[in-house]
Amino acid sequence: MRQNEITEVLGRPLSQELLARDLTRLAYVAKDGTPRSIPIAFHWNGDQLVLCTSKNAPKLHSLKANPVVALTIDTEVHPPKILLIRGTAELDHTDGIPFEYLQMNGSYEMTAEQRVVWEREVRSLYADGMVRIVVTPTWAKLIDFETTLPSPVRELVEQRSARQETV
Repeated sequence: MRQNEITEVLGRPLSQELLARDLTRLAYVAKDGTPRSIPIAFHWNGDQLVLCTSKNAPKLHSLKANPVVALTIDTEVHPPKILLIRGTAELDHTDGIPFEYLQMNGSYEMTAEQRVVWEREVRSLYADGMVRIVVTPTWAKLIDFETTLPSPVRELVEQRSARQETV
């Protein structure tokens, strides 16, 4: 997929709405060669998705060995809205807490007092720093089941239309 096509998909209003959410599912190949899919918070910076994790997370070894990933961001309503992204992950070890981590967790519902306690806990837990997993999209698809469908479903709709025309 060409960069201008990726930019067009990610720039759509519905894509922007999904990219403003807190949670994605990250799929990657684990060290033992089996697939993994995990929910993880993220921050969209306009070009890349930034996910943060502890420096001792097992997924870091896997991502270093094979940085190809897939992400799914979706809704819990019918019809679902789904943004699928494939990309390459780069690992960035940081001292302290990355601002993206604090930003991405900013939309969770918590009172100002809860936020203060949460930040204090985060800063003490990750005192040694974190790792930013920076994903650069290499492919993107938006599915809303109104104007866009998964390819196999679209093919079935076209086949049904062709059958109905011949009747």
